Amino acid sequence: MNAVTAVLIAFWTMLPAYVPNNAAVLAGGGRPIDGGRTWRDGKRLLGDGKTWRGTLVGTLAGAALALVLNATAPAVSGALGVSLPRFPPAVMLALPFGAMLGDILASFIKRRSGRERGAAFPLLDQLDFVVVALALAAVAAPGWFRDTFTLPVVLVVLVLTPVLHVLTNGVAYLLGLKDEPW
Repeated sequence: MNAVTAVLIAFWTMLPAYVPNNAAVLAGGGRPIDGGRTWRDGKRLLGDGKTWRGTLVGTLAGAALALVLNATAPAVSGALGVSLPRFPPAVMLALPFGAMLGDILASFIKRRSGRERGAAFPLLDQLDFVVVALALAAVAAPGWFRDTFTLPVVLVVLVLTPVLHVLTNGVAYLLGLKDEPW
């Protein structure tokens, strides 16, 4: 597999995981998942930034995008000259829900480490959602995962994701959609 093919497949297959957190920001607000509860350290479990509405909207946005990608895969594959994978039904939910769950788990870790909502946590901020999204996709469809996420594709995901994360968060910050640029 050449580098261009690996980049195209990595970006295509991760789109349903890339979109959910952005959709959750746009959905904004709602009831916090932790209901205001605190951990034994006295700090909030997650904080106000992790809401039921954001999690639902983010997951549904990623799943809807996976449906669109499946419908357009033949035409896009033909135009690019690269065979792009289609998403099995279980993966259509696993990737976006995994992305949301990864972000929720990162919030829990950030609270335990004393970081406030929105505080930077390098690498965790950029890769939390990727790790959990990939793990859930691997559980949901092991054969598809093995065939799709080859070593070159995984390496591209691990390099491409932090770059995209910084760029999209910077744009969201400039548009006033986020309080911090990370």
